[in-house]
Amino acid sequence: MKDTGGPAFPVKTAMFDCTQPGMTLRDYFAAKAMQAVLLKWPPILTEDQNAIRRDTEEIARGAYAMADAMLKARSQ
Repeated sequence: MKDTGGPAFPVKTAMFDCTQPGMTLRDYFAAKAMQAVLLKWPPILTEDQNAIRRDTEEIARGAYAMADAMLKARSQ
């Protein structure tokens, strides 16, 4: 199981006296990493302007790899 870093933005609700964990810190780091990649290398549209030629799964895997490295660096 991957280290998620715990909740990124936990919220304690007074009404129900429970904590809503929200997204994980790993998800937050991955989103930030992916945003930086897409700013540097925006998707290239095909001639029909619908399909993106960039391998979106590869970008997502890379973003989570970066998030995992960030979590590892945090724990050292």
